[in-house]
Amino acid sequence: MTTDIFWYDGRLIQSQTLELNINDLGLLYGATVFTTLRVYDHSLDSSLTNWLLHCDRLLFSLQSFGWQQPDWNRVRQGAEAILAHFPVLRITLFPDGREWITGRLLPQDLTEKQKNGITTSLARSEFTRSLPSHKTGNYLSAWLAKTSVQQNAQEAILVDTAGNWLETTTGNLWGWQNGSWWTPPLTAGILPGIVRSQLIKWLQNQQQTVQEEPWTSELVRRFEAIAYTNSVVEIIPIHTVQQPIGSLQYDPYHPSFQQIKRFF
Repeated sequence: MTTDIFWYDGRLIQSQTLELNINDLGLLYGATVFTTLRVYDHSLDSSLTNWLLHCDRLLFSLQSFGWQQPDWNRVRQGAEAILAHFPVLRITLFPDGREWITGRLLPQDLTEKQKNGITTSLARSEFTRSLPSHKTGNYLSAWLAKTSVQQNAQEAILVDTAGNWLETTTGNLWGWQNGSWWTPPLTAGILPGIVRSQLIKWLQNQQQTVQEEPWTSELVRRFEAIAYTNSVVEIIPIHTVQQPIGSLQYDPYHPSFQQIKRFF
């Protein structure tokens, strides 16, 4: 499999380097928006790939920032070219309409994490994402949070100044208690994840209650099970959350996870 291939500004390029102008706003300020998607059934049109929802989220950010739209047909062409090599695509758009599409493989230990869960730790409150409603190229705070976790933690949970849990560095949080699913509200300042929105609709169609409430220190102690979701990993249980005042333990094998796994 070719790993040094990407799509940029209308061209398929085989290289491990990308040449940018030294004054490029994406390089200087992280002035890009991006989305990461998993291609199911080798097709952008698979219902689980959610191609149109990913494009809609990019468009929402472009319109919010007043940026130029790309040639969407060319974005699709580039995505088709890269999915021939990779199951995971990262689509990045620049303010002037240029598109940059890279690919990667699924994590090698994904199945093990989905089955047995992971350890996370709470990030320092200063590591909150800028413009949390958008996925921008300025992802430094989330990257720092994830790379500064305690040694045996695989993820970090971002928190606000009051200590409320927001999201992981790469996904949205879910908790289970008293026969109901819980997830932090968008008003808390989290990314409106595509899997999150689709899961809420799906669970409600299954007559399952979904509570969108702030994850306070009191609430998180009451959960029987928690997990995080994103478009690549689907759902990964969290069995341990390391805190400065001691760890919280959750059941990574809780039967409630079987319900969400049916969605995928």
